Amino acid sequence: MSARILDGVAVGQAIRADVRPLVDAFTRDAGRPPGLALVLVGNDPASELYVGSKLKSAGESGLRADIERLPASASLDELLALVERLNRSEACDAILVQSPLPASMGAEAERHVFDAIAPDKDVDGFHPVNVGRLVQGRADLVACTPSGIIELLDRSGIQIAGARAVVIGRSDIVGKPMALLLLHRHATVTVCHSRTRDLPSVAREADILVAALGRAAFVTADFVKPGATVIDVGTTRVEDRALVERLFPEGSKRRTAFERRGTLVLGDVHPDVEAVAGALTPVPGGVGPLTIAMLLKNTVSAARSRFERNRRL
Repeated sequence: MSARILDGVAVGQAIRADVRPLVDAFTRDAGRPPGLALVLVGNDPASELYVGSKLKSAGESGLRADIERLPASASLDELLALVERLNRSEACDAILVQSPLPASMGAEAERHVFDAIAPDKDVDGFHPVNVGRLVQGRADLVACTPSGIIELLDRSGIQIAGARAVVIGRSDIVGKPMALLLLHRHATVTVCHSRTRDLPSVAREADILVAALGRAAFVTADFVKPGATVIDVGTTRVEDRALVERLFPEGSKRRTAFERRGTLVLGDVHPDVEAVAGALTPVPGGVGPLTIAMLLKNTVSAARSRFERNRRL
């Protein structure tokens, strides 16, 4: 029996449908739409694609979205100055700086930038203030991918309370906030990483398994308890023909797509897991659409909070 496929596209559309009346209500009250600033440094093709998708989605939902561009040669100080200008802008309610930043800015550049964004405009939920609030279970702005996964589980009827959850990956962007959100929803949570001993056996304890480590097809069927819900966060672009041929049979849609493009985006979860899991997110079409939908939701939330605070002053 194949796993039930959890449709992130459909859930993302449902979240956007919920967001639109909130956008319209804010626009009536404030006399302007919620404003999102997307900061793009350099011309990385993948980043251009991601930012373009976010810009399009924001426009379709009635938000005002602007791209602020800096060349790849820009310094960290120039980027921080841009962030400070956006912090002061009354028309900007939300700031998102697209990762990755150019290596020339230094290994700690992203952390400096996250620290510089005003917490009430931090729609990525990466500022230390927002992370601290998340630890305490009272954050208004939470990292988009983990919060989108919670929405997917809820809207798909997956029970979180009382479940054993395993998160593979401990990044600040997905792994850690994911673990905290699951914990706040009364799951028993284990976080695994590169030094976890006997990782497959630990993963097999999970009723909900979240793979967020960035290694294509790493999570094989022996990681998965029969009937478990498996959430695949990975998006690794692969050009290795031998790997694709090992993973997908000749004539399959995925193999055909690779033959056509010469590249394929793979998740962290091996295709064989579909035969073991009870529910599974696909790549693409699983977690990705949720991330953008939650960005829109966070932008409206940030705009409303700022508006209500300013009205009280």
